[in-house]
Amino acid sequence: MPIFVIKHVTTYRYRQPVAFGEHRMMLRPRDDGDQIVLDTDIAIEPAPRRLHWTRDDLGNHVATAEFDDRAAELRFESTIRLDHAAMNFAAHDIAEHARVFPFARDADHPPVVPPAPAHPRVQSWAEGFLGADGTADTHDLLVGMTQTIKTKFKHGARHQHGIQTPEQTLKLASGSCRDHALLMITALRHLGFAARFVSGYLYLADVDADTKAELDGGNTHAWVQVYVPGPGWVDFDPASGTVGNRNLVRVAVVNDPRQAVPLQGSYFGRPVDQLAMKVAVRVAAASA
Repeated sequence: MPIFVIKHVTTYRYRQPVAFGEHRMMLRPRDDGDQIVLDTDIAIEPAPRRLHWTRDDLGNHVATAEFDDRAAELRFESTIRLDHAAMNFAAHDIAEHARVFPFARDADHPPVVPPAPAHPRVQSWAEGFLGADGTADTHDLLVGMTQTIKTKFKHGARHQHGIQTPEQTLKLASGSCRDHALLMITALRHLGFAARFVSGYLYLADVDADTKAELDGGNTHAWVQVYVPGPGWVDFDPASGTVGNRNLVRVAVVNDPRQAVPLQGSYFGRPVDQLAMKVAVRVAAASA
């Protein structure tokens, strides 16, 4: 099991010292069975008057910083050490009654978020993963949808704020990881699955690095979790086509992607005062 060391630095720069409103952070990974946070530290400059930690209804860690000082630069540096265990997903992991979709929900099944009405084109695309009789092998359906998005859709960074609608992603056949995730979630909810949005980090091994040294790489990332009777919540990454949590570190799981912004806040000043925002992420892995 690798130990991941994650450093996430966000810096805001302004033309002149400004005052700051509350800043809300979702940077600390979740306490799940396959990932254990060993150490966590967050350094903020200027130092906040108050830093308050809480958990939301889904168990995500949320920190809120309140400030007194004015400054021309605001910097957040989060450092995490985390023990990570890779979990795969095989057809035989699924409870017998759920191996063919649709299946009856048992007592342990979480509530299914009522889906927003999907665009007819998205509905048709989702139903294309079912057979003529409206059924499908559950494992094949979930893996097939994940890998179809990987192979048929172009993936790339998109620096604009917000997320494309699922129909936009389907029409363009391209988008960011968060766009691909929302398309898959919308399609699965239309079919009746419990699916949710995951925000966190992706570890990218440097294949050219000295294997005796720490391997570096990584970035913020978004993917999907689907509840499957038997294994429970399973990770699916349509941006890479992979199934399971390998190299994925969960920070937040939410029903609506807008609830998983890593860092958001406000400042008091003129719009022209804000010069730049820079985000840098580094993920290193070493043997436990």
